[in-house]
Amino acid sequence: MSARWKLTLSYAGVVVVSGIGLLAAVAFYLLRYVPDVNIPNDLDLFVPNRSDLIRAFIPAAVAMMLVLLAIGLGGGWIIAGRMLAPLDRIGRAARLAAQGSLSHRVALEGPRDEFRDLADVFDSMLEQLEAHVAEQQRFAANASHELRTPLAISQTMLEVARNDPGRDVDALIDRLHEVNTRAIELTEALLMLSRAERRSFTREPIDLSLLAEESAETLLPLAERRGVTIDVGGDTANVLGSPALLQQLITNLVHNAIVHNRPVDGTVVVRTHTLPHAVALVVENTGDVLPAHLVATLAEPFQRGADRTRSDDHGGVGLGLAIVQRIAQAHEGSLVLTARQGGGLNVTVWLPHPFPGPLA
Repeated sequence: MSARWKLTLSYAGVVVVSGIGLLAAVAFYLLRYVPDVNIPNDLDLFVPNRSDLIRAFIPAAVAMMLVLLAIGLGGGWIIAGRMLAPLDRIGRAARLAAQGSLSHRVALEGPRDEFRDLADVFDSMLEQLEAHVAEQQRFAANASHELRTPLAISQTMLEVARNDPGRDVDALIDRLHEVNTRAIELTEALLMLSRAERRSFTREPIDLSLLAEESAETLLPLAERRGVTIDVGGDTANVLGSPALLQQLITNLVHNAIVHNRPVDGTVVVRTHTLPHAVALVVENTGDVLPAHLVATLAEPFQRGADRTRSDDHGGVGLGLAIVQRIAQAHEGSLVLTARQGGGLNVTVWLPHPFPGPLA
């Protein structure tokens, strides 16, 4: 039985029961005052007693109950249809979404009520799904392209080497090793990105300031080769999260700040701050002046920015800041990118405080 029929029968049942109650009240409160004996009178007229009234009342009551039943069924069917119309629209939108059409919206009109709120929430869900699917499709296309490139390069080098009798085997091996290393780095970055998005990790207390010092120490040889100075400092910044993922987050930020810096005399400043309700990690580097529209896209997958080229010490695959953003979001945090005055980038990662306290 459909919901409309259930509501219709419910409405009809309420009407019929109410009618029975009303007729019973009339019969009880009126007929009890009429005696069930012959009532004599001086005008020699017929005066009905209780039995006579009951015999006359029952057919009329049955007829009225049938009328009330018809009214309840007809009115209930109409009212139920109007009440369920918004659910029908939401159901059609859900079926279209199941078929892959995420652009359809319910767009329910009328005053704000429970059905309007449900339709608005459903539309909001469809918008988020559409944006998420579009992002995943774009990401899959970019990932396929990025993975195809080193494989195509390897195939081309092998074909050229096979057709070249005087090929330099050592140079070929070195080049294939470099291309294969890039493919492995890209695959590992994709796996890291997927792990952060799934949030499949165990949370434990960790101090971001210690992770920052460890990342700076690990990347110090790279910074020295590029003439970049790293300055690490700040407060003890305790958070709850995955040490491996947070270590990757800081390492990506510091590595990004080193390789996209000035050719000489560059600086990277890493600071941790503890606020009453949040913990902040700030990584700031010198470099070229970045326009606002470019900064807004740096966290998108496979975006390398202007004049960002691969060198021997920069194994970038365009996923560094994208991974940072996903890791921050997996820890209920956020990533804020701001262009520095005079050139360079300011990156701030906000993470929730494990034990929020009162505002200072």
